[in-house]
Amino acid sequence: MPDPKELFGYTVLARLGEGAASQIYSARSKSGKMVALKHVVKRTEKDQRFIQQVEQEYEIGSKFDHPNLRAVGRLHRKRKLFKTVEIGLTMEMVDAPGLDINRLGSIRQCVWVFHDIAEGLNHMHQKGYVHADMKPTNVLVKDQMVKVIDLGQACEIGTVKPRIQGTPGYIAPEQAHRRKITPQTDIYNFGATMYWVLLGKVIPTALPPVNAGGGIGSGVIEADRIPLPKPAHEVNSHIPEDLSELIMECVRVPRKARPDSMGFVASRLQILGEELDRIYT
Repeated sequence: MPDPKELFGYTVLARLGEGAASQIYSARSKSGKMVALKHVVKRTEKDQRFIQQVEQEYEIGSKFDHPNLRAVGRLHRKRKLFKTVEIGLTMEMVDAPGLDINRLGSIRQCVWVFHDIAEGLNHMHQKGYVHADMKPTNVLVKDQMVKVIDLGQACEIGTVKPRIQGTPGYIAPEQAHRRKITPQTDIYNFGATMYWVLLGKVIPTALPPVNAGGGIGSGVIEADRIPLPKPAHEVNSHIPEDLSELIMECVRVPRKARPDSMGFVASRLQILGEELDRIYT
């Protein structure tokens, strides 16, 4: 099906990406403002949950104001017989590749990008919400700009989800076993993200991928059977031991054994970043 030329009064310019039932376009308003536009059409009753996800993304995202979180704009609906059959969400236009594509040039740069991600997630936690799907594709990076994106699985702290949501290779044990989602869930996802960015490898999780491209494997693994990954500095000796230790703390299986807050994680990364700045400048 060809891309639409117009949606909700915006001129559609190009497709940026797609999800399970959504398309994301670059678009221009009548005043000339560039936006990213997430679009979902309800074709069957099964699509209702994707409509609800966009509504939730708007409701949650509109509560944030942080330079490391992509800002959300307006929610648009088309109704038929008083029911929403099409929905669109405008978001800040960010012209940057994801961390899955943009492999960073140095460990020092990685540390500062990790710091900015942690700051954005900490802002969410302070507002009472968890991202719940932190992974390389959900971070856009260009020059000094770092943006956490995609709040489609975000939820209030303490939420127990009705079905398993998360990404194999990054998912926290409590997500795979449908227990309460807390800031420590993001800390686990974030630790797995740091590991992949530094080493190009996913850690062992309760929901392993079939292969490097994703997809759910043979089923959910019990928490006490999840092995810890090999410490990052043992895989790559150039990785500072302090950073490797922080990653291992983040991906501990018992949530109470992980760092107390994302703010604490951000402060550890700032200290490490400043140490690397002193060494290399």
